[in-house]
Amino acid sequence: MNKWKITIFRLVEKGSHGQKLNRVFDYFIQSLIIASVVVIILESIPEINLEHNKILYSFNVFTIIIFSIEYLMRLYVSDLTHPSTNRLKSALKFIFSGYGLIDLMAIIPFYLPRLIMLDLRFVRILRLIRFLRILKVNRYNDSLNLIWSVIKEKRSELAVTGFVTFLILPLASFIMYYVEGEKQPEQFPNILASFWWAIATLTTVGYGDVYPITALGKFISGFIAIIGIGLVALPTGLISAGFISKIENRKNPSCNNVCPHCGKELNNN
Repeated sequence: MNKWKITIFRLVEKGSHGQKLNRVFDYFIQSLIIASVVVIILESIPEINLEHNKILYSFNVFTIIIFSIEYLMRLYVSDLTHPSTNRLKSALKFIFSGYGLIDLMAIIPFYLPRLIMLDLRFVRILRLIRFLRILKVNRYNDSLNLIWSVIKEKRSELAVTGFVTFLILPLASFIMYYVEGEKQPEQFPNILASFWWAIATLTTVGYGDVYPITALGKFISGFIAIIGIGLVALPTGLISAGFISKIENRKNPSCNNVCPHCGKELNNN
């Protein structure tokens, strides 16, 4: 295999090789991502943007060049990171992978206006996409990767919780509209407007801008708020339990009947 390709692979891809150059590369890209996000924030402040526009733009161009080189390097070694029957399929697997799309979003807003004519409304959307480059940090941060792996493992349970929540939301909106609609037509004019109250109550945020005034409405509101406490606690508990389990397995991979190599439960029988 091409020695140059293996060197690039070891440079850009986190793995057990753990070379010093790989760690320096990771820290450099992480620092650049954070700095570029800070620059985007500074650009949104008119006074700073007006005074330091050239410096901010130059730094943005510098980050785009580095991110573009990184993207091309990852595309070059895609047959190693995303093996397939041929190089084209490997490249496509990388491009349309989660990290591949994030890497592309980090650089595409810079190039797109230069390739095609865009109106100002679409340029604003591209600015928003630029900010999403902070998601690139996830690839280089072990803690974020740990949280993401927990969410993926618990996705079925979280999906059930989300499904129950979205069942209760329209039901609560429907009930409060018919209970409070006549008394407060300006606050509960229709079921869709009542949806805002349901979200604020079910998530236990309770902004207080919309609230019931009838006895029945207050009772229903309190009941839904109590249900909301449980619904909010469920995904939090699931993620916390999964996170603690992952930490324990990392500290002692042989405990809890878990295979340290594949992560599957072992059968003691």
